Formats: sequence, C-alpha cells, structure tokens
Amino acid sequence: MSNTEQDSAVNAPKRKIKADTALVILAVLALLYTLYLAQTLFIPFVVTLLIALLMSPLVTMLERVHVPRFLSALVLLTMLIAPFSLLGVQLAEPVQKWAKLLPQLSLQFSEQINSLNEAIHGDETTKDVKTETKSGFRLFGWFSDESVEQPKEPEKNIVTERIKQGGMEILVTMLAATPIVIAQILTGLVLILFLLIFGPSLFQAYVDGLAKDHEKRQAISLVGNIQRVLSRYISTISLINLGLGACTALCLQLLGVEDALLWGVLAAMLNFIPYVGSLIGLCILSLAGLTQYGMVPAALVPPLVYLMFNIIESQFVTPTILGKHMRLNPLIVILWLIIWGWLWGAVGVLLAVPLLVCIKLIIGQLGIWHQLIAMLEAKG
Repeated sequence: MSNTEQDSAVNAPKRKIKADTALVILAVLALLYTLYLAQTLFIPFVVTLLIALLMSPLVTMLERVHVPRFLSALVLLTMLIAPFSLLGVQLAEPVQKWAKLLPQLSLQFSEQINSLNEAIHGDETTKDVKTETKSGFRLFGWFSDESVEQPKEPEKNIVTERIKQGGMEILVTMLAATPIVIAQILTGLVLILFLLIFGPSLFQAYVDGLAKDHEKRQAISLVGNIQRVLSRYISTISLINLGLGACTALCLQLLGVEDALLWGVLAAMLNFIPYVGSLIGLCILSLAGLTQYGMVPAALVPPLVYLMFNIIESQFVTPTILGKHMRLNPLIVILWLIIWGWLWGAVGVLLAVPLLVCIKLIIGQLGIWHQLIAMLEAKG
C-alpha cells in the first residue's frame, strides 16, 4: 500500500466525523428556520398536544367505566374552557382600561424625562450661542469679518418621541394580532378534541405495525411514561402557579389595590417563565403601584407583595413538591428561553420549559445522550 493510500485510510474516519457534524448543524439550522417560519402552524399543535397529554389519562380512565371517549373529551374540554371564559369576561374591563392608559402613561413618563433633563442641564440649550466667522482673522479689531451669531437648535429627544409612540404601537400590534390569536384558539380546541378521541387508536395502529415485540413494548412504555410524568409535572406546576396568583390577588384586594384580579392572573401566567417571569412581574406591579399611588412609599406595596409570595413559592413550595426529579440547570433554562422567545415570541417563552422537560424525559426513556442529561441536571 502506498503512502497516499495509507493517508487516505487514516483520514477517512476524520472526514466522516466532520461530514456528520456538518449534517447535524445543517439539520438543526433547517429545523430552527422551519419552526420560525411556520410558527402559526406549530404553536397551536404544540399547545394542544401538551393539553391532550394532560387530559388523556382522565379520558382513558372514564373509558374504562364505559364512558365514550367523545363524550368524556367533550365534557372535559368544556370544563377547561368554562373557567377561562369566565375569567376573560371578568378581566375584559381592566384590560381595556390599561390598554387606554398606556399612551397616557407613556406621555407622562416622557414629560417626566423632559423635566428631569431640563433640571439637570438648565437652559443651556436655549442660551448657548455659537459664533461663526466667515473668513479672515481678528487682531486688535483689524482685518475682521462680521461675525454671525446663531442660536444652537435644541436637540430632539429621540427617546421621548419613541416613548410617546410606544403606547399606540402596542395597541396597533394587539389589534392586528387578535384575528390570528382567535383562529389559533379555535384550531387548538378542535385539535384537542380530535387528539383525545382518535389519538389512542392512531398510536395503537402504529404499535401494531412494529415488527418486533420488544419495540412494541418500548413504544408503549415510552409514551406511557412521558404522558404520566409530563401530565404530573404540568398539573403540579399549574396548581402551584394558580395558588401563587390567587394569594397575590387576594392580598392585593385586601390592601385596596385596583385590578387585583388582573395582577393575580399575570402573576400566575408569568410564573410559568422561570427567573425572567418574576422580573417582568415586578416591573408590571411597580408600574401599577406608581399609577395608583404616585411617587409615595405606598407604591411599593404591590411589587413587595408579589415578591414575598414569589420567594415563598420558588424557595420552599416548588422544591418541596417537585423535588429533584425535574431539576434543570439555570443557565440552560435561560438560553432555552431566549431561543424559544426568538422563535415564537411570548408563547414560545411560556412553552419553553414544558418542551425542555419533555425532551429530557424522551432522552431519558430512550437511554441515549447521557452526557446531555447530566448537563441539563447540573447543579446551579
């Protein structure tokens, strides 16, 4: 064998590894590109799939006592829609009120910025005069041209103008997104109903088509474990967040804070977003306190109440109930939130952690990529 052939044989595995790595990178980029472009298709499907996984054990249990899947699925879906519809009716008025207040608040904020700017710089922008000489020089008053004095134009405050436009842009964005959101909700409800009714038979047909018995058992065990663990995780987190929102709303209501129910619902929803959600909640409740009370110490009551309940939940309640089974590294969670926030916006941020838990469960059940699981569970 010649030296060229020997070098080619030695470098062949290296070239194969590089080619496989390049294919994996291209596949990941293609997946991200597809998820970004087809988000209106994937978002309802992912949401409905998670809800169907949560409700499927109840439908199966009712089927064992001879309740048809169609009837049980329809009843459970109605029970799911009813409280959210009632909550939406209760929140319609405060949401409309705050939507109208946003332009006014942004204008007041911009005026405060202007007054602070004037207090710091004084009247320098109007008193400062710039002298420009057309040509020549001045020496003891000789050989000098007439100097032209021009007042310096005050610079436009770009930040202030941007803040004034912010409130109207938010309203326009919300109005433009409303038809898409309604269509996604209706599509999601239909998908949930069909997944609950026809999903098990479709999966059973797939299992029956597998050639080997151990593959059938592995598929049934994988789906069953994922369904059970993910259902327990979603239901547990939902109950914890519901308790957080209820405690926050009740305490704010007793303290006389306006729109306490709205802030409780926001606290519950934002708690689905680890780390970042609590910061957003603090900012929103700080704005609510400043709007109601003004620049007085009482304005700190809403954010402090939310912070107190959030600390109790994050440091004591959730670790005690979930334990170490759903432990995730904080850095990976933050990076994961950024990726899904870029892909699907606010909905992606809400879905990020359940999707990460689902991926972790699938990898663990398949017994692959043990190093990735170790990274996901690394202590913070």
